[in-house]
Order: sequence, then C-alpha cells, then structure tokens
Amino acid sequence: MGLLSQVLLLPFAPVRGSAWVIRQVMREAERIYYDPATIRAELASLEEQLESGEISEEEFDRREDELLERLEAAAGVQQGGGGFG
Repeated sequence: MGLLSQVLLLPFAPVRGSAWVIRQVMREAERIYYDPATIRAELASLEEQLESGEISEEEFDRREDELLERLEAAAGVQQGGGGFG
C-alpha cells in the first residue's frame, strides 16, 4: 500500500482491527468447541448428570449424540490436517 492509500484508509483502521479481533475470537471458540478433550469432559459430565437423575434418559441420548457428532467432526478435521477457520 502506498502512503496515500494508508492515509485515505486510516479512518477505517478501527473497523479492520475489530474484524481481526472477531476472527481471532471465533477461531479460538471453534478450537475449544471441537477439542476432543473438551468433548470427552462434557460426555463425562453428561453421564454424571444422568446417574444423579438431573436429566432423563431421552435428554442424555440427545445430548450424547450431539457430542459424539462433534467428536467425529473434530477427528475428521484433524485427519485432514486443516484447521477450523
């Protein structure tokens, strides 16, 4: 970029900076969401909730299916060597 371009685009610097921050936050959120260790911990917590009677068998099955799908998606991304963003 030339000096003139930088001067003309200077008022948009906060917008570009905000967009970068949002991308970084989204990337980190996806990393945590698809982290196998996080998913396994959620599965363990879900099982504890079922055993203590906090949730029904139907609720357990529904949420377990969601978590297993996330775990499967995370494994697919890791095998492909790509990232989430």
